[in-house]
Order: sequence, then structure tokens, then C-alpha cells
Amino acid sequence: MKKAILAAFLLTCNVMLARGETQSVQDRVVTGRAAQAVIWGMPAVNTELMRQAALKAGARENEIVYWSRPVDWHNQTLTPNPDAIYLMTFFNTKRGPIVLEVPPAGRDESFTGNIDDLWQMPLEDAGPSGADKGAGGKYLILPPAWRGQVPPGYIVLRSPTYSGYALIRSTLRSHSDADVAKAVAYGKRLKLYALADAAKPRPTRFTDAADVLFDSTIPYDIRYFESLDRIVQSEPWLERDKAMIDQLKTLGIEKGKPFLPSDNTRARLGEGARDAHQWIESRSEKAYAPYFPDAHWAVPAAPELLQDASKGYGEPDIYPVDARAIVYSMGYVGIKRLGAGQFYLMSWQDKDGGALDGGNRYRLTVPPGVPVNQYWSVTVYSRITHALIKDMPRASRSSQVPDMERNADGSVDIYFGAEPPAAHEKNWVPTKRGEQFELLFRLYGPTEPLFKKTWVLPDLEKITAQ
Repeated sequence: MKKAILAAFLLTCNVMLARGETQSVQDRVVTGRAAQAVIWGMPAVNTELMRQAALKAGARENEIVYWSRPVDWHNQTLTPNPDAIYLMTFFNTKRGPIVLEVPPAGRDESFTGNIDDLWQMPLEDAGPSGADKGAGGKYLILPPAWRGQVPPGYIVLRSPTYSGYALIRSTLRSHSDADVAKAVAYGKRLKLYALADAAKPRPTRFTDAADVLFDSTIPYDIRYFESLDRIVQSEPWLERDKAMIDQLKTLGIEKGKPFLPSDNTRARLGEGARDAHQWIESRSEKAYAPYFPDAHWAVPAAPELLQDASKGYGEPDIYPVDARAIVYSMGYVGIKRLGAGQFYLMSWQDKDGGALDGGNRYRLTVPPGVPVNQYWSVTVYSRITHALIKDMPRASRSSQVPDMERNADGSVDIYFGAEPPAAHEKNWVPTKRGEQFELLFRLYGPTEPLFKKTWVLPDLEKITAQ
């Protein structure tokens, strides 16, 4: 009897151990798949978070949300431009094609625009550097697999997803009230309407988000997967991504079913999201080679991503999901022709390779003859959120600022730090003590010396005195 009881006890222990081991394996698989889902879904979730912020601000799909003045820290999108007037539309073509009508550029008025699908794959650029080449045009966004007749006179964009967005920047000559008003008025000449209403379109509705906390920073927790679920429920599976169907089922995300993860699954999702975040952050600064030989500035997009995304992810032997996640964890918008209308350089380090610390003081000397037809600017962002640092009076300095101090040779010294430098406040961009930051240098209307690298942007220098 004792032997039988002992045998039964040992069998029970073995079953419990086996169940524990199986459970551990299941948990590890879910955690790993959650991390991969975060990496894979980054550009679409980024778009969905912006769409949700627009809805919260009072805008609806197929309308235009805009900022009636250059954005400040209340705009918590990823690395926005505080030296332009922003207009955005989040389109949805489930009820039929949508028309985005862009006015012609004028002598002092122009757009730099980009139209993307849900996955931030560029469908087309708009404005002087886009398909209309500054003459204005009607961009017709078609739903997936649309087979209707396309009327003449449109720039036709075939989107693989029902939803997506357009980012339109109305160019500022300066930050004066008059120039801001002029750029806003030009922006409001945009029209958005259904193709079915093209003969007599309704007036476009504009919603001003200038005073709204417009937060679309990436949440590395359960909210990320809630956004991902909304995408799966509303969009078709793309052929290139069907391998993720079963992966997401493991996480409780399945088309046609509610997302109701158990407490254990929620814990694994949170763990996976944190793992993905750590992986992305560890890779972000190492993913890009320096643009100039002797400086840390880099183009914040991997070459293979620029190559594949601009061609609709049609390259047969690459699908740069990892590179895509890194880019869209810190910024947004896909650009069809990077370098035609705008160019970006990003830095996380000073001249000596040290991380940029908000408690230190730095100087960036912008050499004379910046190779642009429009303007250049340099903007500070939080290294943690990749958004504008909250509660700061300004985030950038730009060649559009007429009263910035300029050196005798035409160069400009820009200062960064928690306190304004003595006698140089006009050239100062504030940072926050105890928080690392990153810089984005923008060149609008870039010209040949930038690409030939005969003009070079130096690194920041850490300074110890005012």
C-alpha cells in the first residue's frame, strides 16, 4: 500500500512538473511573439495612435486636423516639425475613393506633403517636390482591389489598406504673425471629399488642435496591443504579412473576435512589449552610419528601408521589418522621394561621443551657406519619448527666425542647455535637467552641396562656461 501511495505521489509530482514546464514554455512563446508583434506592427500602430489622437481632438476621418500656429510641446507626436504649419488627414476608403485636392504653389506659398497607407508606406508626395510639381492636383486614393472606372484628371494612388493619412506642411517664411496667418490660409485651400461627391463636394471641415494635448507617443504596454487589434479588425491581411496571423492568435488578436486576454496573457504581453522597447532602444543609435566622415550626424532611416518602402515593399529578397520598427518608434511619415523636398540628419552624441544630457550646455555651429532653397532648422526632442520636451517655451531654432544672431562669416551658433547662455538667448534651445535629448537637423529644399558633402554639419561641442 505504501509503495502504491508513493508511486501515485511521484506520478502526481511528475505531472505537475511537466505542466509547469509546459506552462513556462507557453509563457516564453507568448512573450517572444508579443515582442515580435510590437516590432512588426510599429508603423501601423504609430498611425493608429495618431488617428485616435485626432478623433479625441474632435476631428473625424476624411476631414482635416491642423495646427493654427507652429506646434509646441502639446503636440506629442514623434519628432514633429515646430517650424511649419501642420495639416493632417486620416482617410478611410471603405465607403469609396477619396480625393485630396492640393492647390497650386505660389511665390511665397507651398506644401511639402506626403500621402501614406496605414503602414506608412509612401503612396505619393505632394507639392513642388511631389507628383503635382507645384501645379496643384487632385490625388485620388483608391481602396484595396478597387475595380471601378477611374475618371480622367486625377493622380491615382492605389492603397493596399483602407485607411492611411496625409501629412501636409505649409511652408513658413518666418514666425511672424502675418506669415503664420498666410501659411494657415494657404493650408485651408486643401480640399478633401469623396469621389462620389466630386461634381459638388461638401466644404472640407478643419479642426484646430493647437491647444490640444495631441499624444501619440508609443505605449509599450497593453495599449499597444489594443491598437494592433483595432488594425486587425478593420484592415485586410496583406499577403506579405500573413505569417503573423497565427502569431497574433497566440496573443488573443484574431479577426472577427474580441480581444479579451487573460490576466496571464496580459502579463506576457506587457513583458514582451518591454523587451521590444529595450531591443529597439539598444539598436536605434547603432543602426545608422554617420552621414559625414567626421561627425555623428546620421540619416534616421536604413538604406534598405528607403529602398523597399518607396517601391511598395516589392523587393523579392528583403523585408526590413526591424529597420522599420526602429524608424517608426521615433518618427513618422513615409516619403516617396527623400531628398527632393526635405532631408533629415539626427544626432544623439556630442563631438566626444557622449550622450546629449539636458543638464549640460552645448554649442552647435551651423556653417555658412547651408545648402537649402527654403530653410534649415534644428529641434530638440526627448530621448525617452522622441516627442517635444514638455513644458518648454520653444523646441527649435530656424533660419526663419530673423533676429537670431549670426557670426561675421555667416555661420550661426545654436546653444542648448537648461539655462539660457548669457547674451545669446535668441540662439538658445532649452533642454531639461535629468533627461537626455536628441537633435534633428532639417533641410527643406536641399541642394547639391549636401549630397556631395562639400558642406558638412559639425557635431555639438560641450561647453563649460556661458
